[in-house]
Amino acid sequence: MSEKRLTSIKRKISGRGINGQVSVRHRGGAQKRRLREIDFKRDKKNMLARVVEIEYDPNRSADIALLFYADGDKRYILAPEGLKVGDKIMAGLEAEARVGNNLPLSAIPVGMPIHNLELTPGKGGQIVRSAGSAATILSKEGKFATVRLPSGEVRLVPVNGWATIGQVGNIEAKQRVFGKAGAKRHLGIRPTVRGVAMNPHAHPHGGGEGRSGIGMPSPKSPWGKKTLGKKTRKKRKWSDKFIIKRRKQ
Repeated sequence: MSEKRLTSIKRKISGRGINGQVSVRHRGGAQKRRLREIDFKRDKKNMLARVVEIEYDPNRSADIALLFYADGDKRYILAPEGLKVGDKIMAGLEAEARVGNNLPLSAIPVGMPIHNLELTPGKGGQIVRSAGSAATILSKEGKFATVRLPSGEVRLVPVNGWATIGQVGNIEAKQRVFGKAGAKRHLGIRPTVRGVAMNPHAHPHGGGEGRSGIGMPSPKSPWGKKTLGKKTRKKRKWSDKFIIKRRKQ
């Protein structure tokens, strides 16, 4: 049972943006959910916390852990693999380098798996947060640490940025077999119709007599944009200087 004080009702937006227009297709319905307030910053430093419960979170693939701090405060964090009820963990420079503890990269040994990694120091964990994911510290030099991300990308991250030690739990999340259409509908995922089954005015792949294929050299989105192999990243993005090796290279 979730801690009521740390939850709030999640408003349904069904894939619509601030203008009320659909920005993500095939969304709608979904079981009513409550948002869990996750402590990505781990800003309660040098205070022991006891793991009271490992819970399911409907809003993410990872499980979450409920912590009771020594001063009576309660918070949720992402549950790393191997963390058990009754374990005691800590965030801060005084913490040991073991699973569940949160430290700056400068204090974490090279080669150790990490998650909930800050890209901007003090902002809280921004990346490596989904089930089964882990990054690895390859080296440290000066103000930066070289980190291999789960995608295979190798990039520089400030050594004064914080991260949690260990791999995110619920490793089998991607192997889930849904079994029936209703299981997807409970998650708010509506049916996806193929472009070739549509009329020409609804999709570039539509039309033709019988099964005629897409009738063009490469596939397109419903709005006529190329969808395979076209790079969408900005050519001069500010973070390019931090990327040592791109993924899939």
